[in-house]
Amino acid sequence: QVQLVESGGGLVQPGGSLRLSCAASGNLGNNYIMAWYRQAPGKERELVALITRGDATSYANSVKGRFTISRDNAKNTLYLQMDSLQPEDTATYFCNAQVALRPADPTTHYWGQGTQVTVSS
Repeated sequence: QVQLVESGGGLVQPGGSLRLSCAASGNLGNNYIMAWYRQAPGKERELVALITRGDATSYANSVKGRFTISRDNAKNTLYLQMDSLQPEDTATYFCNAQVALRPADPTTHYWGQGTQVTVSS
């Protein structure tokens, strides 16, 4: 079983910054992918950023150049640095781990409980 615990959300003014963290524990295996998703009221959950074990990254077009995803494999911790925040970034942000313990295993998705980010003046 895998547990994910997010922290770092809050209220910030437009143009401000926040840093989200996600502490992972449990049997993650050696090659898991981690990601941040977000969901705004009335909208579907969307991928914000993703990072592989080898630090390859991918971002949604809406956050490119403003958000930076990173991970500390020794601490099993995922981060999301969010700069130049805008009201449209307001959402609940979820940490995601995509785990396949062996190459032939199907990928299992694990989710954190979410942390609220509100961008407002």
